[in-house]
Amino acid sequence: MINSTPIISVVIPVYNGAKTIKETIESVLQQTYQNFEIIAINDGSTDDTLAIINSIQDPRIKVFCYANAGLSASRNRGFDRACGEFIAFLDADDLWTNDKLEAQLEALQQNPQAAVAYSWTDHIDEYGKFLRPASYTSCNGNIYERLLVGNFLACGSNTLIRSQSLTQVGGFDESLNSAEDWDMWLRLAALYEFVAVPRPQVLYRISPYSMSANISKMEIASLQVIERAYSQAPESLQYLKKESLGFLYKFLMYKALQDNVKRQRGLKAAKVLFKYFKQDSSLLQLGRLKLYLLFKVITANLLPFYQTTIEW
Repeated sequence: MINSTPIISVVIPVYNGAKTIKETIESVLQQTYQNFEIIAINDGSTDDTLAIINSIQDPRIKVFCYANAGLSASRNRGFDRACGEFIAFLDADDLWTNDKLEAQLEALQQNPQAAVAYSWTDHIDEYGKFLRPASYTSCNGNIYERLLVGNFLACGSNTLIRSQSLTQVGGFDESLNSAEDWDMWLRLAALYEFVAVPRPQVLYRISPYSMSANISKMEIASLQVIERAYSQAPESLQYLKKESLGFLYKFLMYKALQDNVKRQRGLKAAKVLFKYFKQDSSLLQLGRLKLYLLFKVITANLLPFYQTTIEW
């Protein structure tokens, strides 16, 4: 029997998510751990999102409607409504495996010193088909230094967080229109330990229309996150800043080259590649990876419909 007070609050922000929201909610309802509430924040949707959510009959689903304010504001609104001891955020086009909540909750219960549990992530396409592993990194304990270099948690749908810890660090930064999850994980990692569940449990959807497809927006926001993080990081970690910038541009370049590359994206990749090389002091000795990436950028520009895939 499910307790009247949920242990976990699952916050799902959604804006015009009619194509995916039902499948996303069902991935929560099918969890092996069932003592949760779902807080759906309808962020001013103009499609059939609200009707689709209301058609799903489950008393644990609570829907709140607001004028459009963006992802960070919607996550904060959902957290303000949450009753659970633990909080999980799930974007409206992502999915979870059915053991995600159970495994992460168990990890936190077995590691009371940790405030955040996370899992490995896979990429899926807009139809739910597996594309590639996204991040299979497992770091436990104090992960701040490792996370400062790059966001290996991969996406905002990954974590299970103790509610009191989230209250302590404050909400998502509503001035960021990308990389807001990395900013949040860094603020948490500066104060608390993390624990990893070493298996893929988060399915991160990649589509031409997703926020993550906007390379320029991701670059600007990520640079803001990096500058802020290093303005607060101890002097002993300042040497990592160049590595963080190199990691960012390598990631953006991979992003620009994945899947069906057309000329416009190939040109973006060329610009990102230049910035990546600019951050890397070992340019005079081009390794195999750099030569391979240079080849990919050239072929993406010369052959607009060249199929370019990057293995993570």
